[in-house]
Amino acid sequence: MESPTIDKETLELAAQDVRRVIERQKEERQILITQMNILFVTNTALLSFLTISRLITIFSLFSVLEILLLLFNFMLLIRALLPRKFFVSPNLETDDFQNKYLKFSPQEYQSQMLVNLRETYNENQKQVEDISQSLTYATFVTAGIAFVALLHQVTVYFIPELQKI
Repeated sequence: MESPTIDKETLELAAQDVRRVIERQKEERQILITQMNILFVTNTALLSFLTISRLITIFSLFSVLEILLLLFNFMLLIRALLPRKFFVSPNLETDDFQNKYLKFSPQEYQSQMLVNLRETYNENQKQVEDISQSLTYATFVTAGIAFVALLHQVTVYFIPELQKI
């Protein structure tokens, strides 16, 4: 049986669509990097607030909780920041490109590139989702730090008896 041939125009349209999706994935990674930077600045501001207000230096349940949450949050942010291997296809470092791809007809080549781009997108999307998950957790932990710091502040200034906890 002969494999069905794909119209050249269809291949070109599919290639444009796949490239557009991969470009969107790159934009999504940039947005995540921006969010990560914002969270680092926010956490640094919270740490500065706790240090300047001397809340973190007074030993209490609140200060222990604040320190633990800050450490956990910075670990989440560093996990999101760690370099990951993003996939590129075809790999031009190997002889595979010359031996395999250059022997294809133009339509076979475009078809194979579409398959490669799809696989590349799927592999890279796993990395993007992993970063996104770490940043989501870090966002909630940041909110928790702010809440505990607010409770700590209220306790110190309005209910000094609870400070001894």
